Amino acid sequence: MSVSVPETSRVYTLAQRPTGTPTSDDFELETRQTPDPDAGSVLVRTLYLSVDPYMRGRMRAGESYAEPWDVGAPLEGGVVGEVVASNGGGFEPGDVVTGNLQWAEYATAAGSDLTRVDPDRAPLSASLGVLGMPGTTAYFGVNEVARPRAGETFVVTGAAGAVGSVAGQIAALNGARVVGFTGTDEKAAYLEDELGFDAAVNYATTEDYAAALDEAAPDGVDAYFDNVGGEITDAVFSRLNVDARVAVCGQIALYNATETPTGPRKLGTLIEKRATVEGFLVSDFAPRFERATRQIGEWIAAGDVQYRETVTEGLENAPEAFIGLFEGDNIGKQVVKVADPDL
Repeated sequence: MSVSVPETSRVYTLAQRPTGTPTSDDFELETRQTPDPDAGSVLVRTLYLSVDPYMRGRMRAGESYAEPWDVGAPLEGGVVGEVVASNGGGFEPGDVVTGNLQWAEYATAAGSDLTRVDPDRAPLSASLGVLGMPGTTAYFGVNEVARPRAGETFVVTGAAGAVGSVAGQIAALNGARVVGFTGTDEKAAYLEDELGFDAAVNYATTEDYAAALDEAAPDGVDAYFDNVGGEITDAVFSRLNVDARVAVCGQIALYNATETPTGPRKLGTLIEKRATVEGFLVSDFAPRFERATRQIGEWIAAGDVQYRETVTEGLENAPEAFIGLFEGDNIGKQVVKVADPDL
């Protein structure tokens, strides 16, 4: 099988390092020569790309758990695409793959860094969301770190996002009472009416988070999945039960802060409650990704896990989709559709 590949490809680069919340000026859409795959590599035509909050850390020069991008260098993230040329990379033109590639119409990658996608299993974009990194983050963060048990209360922030929405449903499958914090009434209704959360709190219209927790989680909090940090986490810590487990997944409330705010001192609560707080990276569980996605796929097929995606059309709109993450524009996984399959 052969396909005509254009001589040039559009690619996003980091124009400058943001101060505070990123703006469109921090991104530059360039036209570059379409690369040829080196030995052991393939050329991939991007169909969907992922934008995720952790990428904000890669825009800084300072140390982060993900390597920072250089100014002028192409941005990178999760991509699902079709192989259009192979140079011994273990894939053939027409194969659908996913991996970490450039924000570009065409990009090369070593075959060893790519995973084959079954296009009959689910919509292709799902491999960037519920069946990709966000889904596995929720799976391991709930089952390995927060460990909610039947009859316990599980609280998750960023609850209508790609990770939080799946985490809450997995906790419910474990028999826990699930409470989610989210930013709009529409999202709160989605959590309760479609995903089966026991309670949802709209933090944007709530003045007293602790009082809201007293109502939504009257028996206290046994397991907490933290995607947000900030004042909500301060309130949750004050409502932890003895032997509570806290899984720290993200701190999006602080990602654009130019100075880290000083909040209430909560470490004394951990002594009193003998609580455990553990940060985690989903990459630590990479050897078990396949098992996790298989289980999530089975839950989806059985109707036990629901998911949504927010799809932005066009590579040129990728920065807008990324910036929107910090405004809470998305419900479920935010992806950017770059092209339809050709092969």
